[in-house]
Amino acid sequence: MDESRTLGSNADLEWCYRIVPDVSRTFALTIEQLDEPMSARICLGYLLCRIADTIEDDGELSPDVQAQLLRTYRNALDPATETTIESFDEAVAPHLPADPDPDWEVVANAPRVVGTFESLPEATQAAIRPPILDMVDGMAMFVERYAEDGGLRIGTVQELEEYCWYVAGLVGTLVTNLLVSEASSEQAKTLRRTASSFGLLLQLVNVAKDVTADFREERNVYVPAAWLEDAGVHPSEVTDSDNAGAVASVVRRLVDRADHYVDDAQAYLEAMPLTNGNTLSAWAMPFLLAIATTRELRNRPEDVVHEGDVKVDRAEVIALLQLFEEEDVDPESIGDLRERIAEEPFA
Repeated sequence: MDESRTLGSNADLEWCYRIVPDVSRTFALTIEQLDEPMSARICLGYLLCRIADTIEDDGELSPDVQAQLLRTYRNALDPATETTIESFDEAVAPHLPADPDPDWEVVANAPRVVGTFESLPEATQAAIRPPILDMVDGMAMFVERYAEDGGLRIGTVQELEEYCWYVAGLVGTLVTNLLVSEASSEQAKTLRRTASSFGLLLQLVNVAKDVTADFREERNVYVPAAWLEDAGVHPSEVTDSDNAGAVASVVRRLVDRADHYVDDAQAYLEAMPLTNGNTLSAWAMPFLLAIATTRELRNRPEDVVHEGDVKVDRAEVIALLQLFEEEDVDPESIGDLRERIAEEPFA
């Protein structure tokens, strides 16, 4: 992290930067590519989302507890309520693991994250807060919807996309809220039209590649039950090796669905204003890595069950990073890169 990122005396912001790579290497990559002030805005916005996500994903908490904690957290973020972040801290304390992993360490430090967020300019807070409130509301709604099922059991592709909207499409809205003040009227129109597509693309790819991890670690099945039924697979058997071929057919359908959002996600990148610390590489990297992941999912979908994950080779990630570091990649180049990566690994 360079000196401009540490902001010297702001120890809380420094801590936020340090914890992100332990929580999400992918999102850390985005933040590392940004400059100030956008890097701090996205770092804090991400950690605020992560607190809710950790509670929603925890398979050890009962749905009632999850929903209660999510709603307390949501109200703590909302200045219109009397709930404080200390109230959330007190409510979540009995549920903190004795030896917290980085995700739960962020939850345990919620007052620190929220306090740092509240040190941002009011206009910045006003851009970030509403999408997060909607996101947490959506998470609580889904937890309650499937409270009797032992975990989320998405029924249809329409419901999957509703869920993806809450956990990822709203992230696109958050980013857009931070960008539109610097955009032309035409750019702003494109950003608002395509923001959700950018988030939906990334989340649908995550759902496709993380079928096994989501079930084993969170008890959740985000793959539509209707599609699993078409393939002859019960949701409780998505990780059975005997079903790898059938699950692979559903993974391909998820990848095809994600493809519906690629054009708009590219348009989103091409319309971004590159000001106030925003950079093309920060958002082009996750977009291009999503394209690379869909390529791998098409080539070896059964690995989702057999290997538990499908990842892009680290050499390809490094090659893409070097491209953005060593060359002046402009928005008009993203389409060509997308087509190249869709066909073969970038090297």
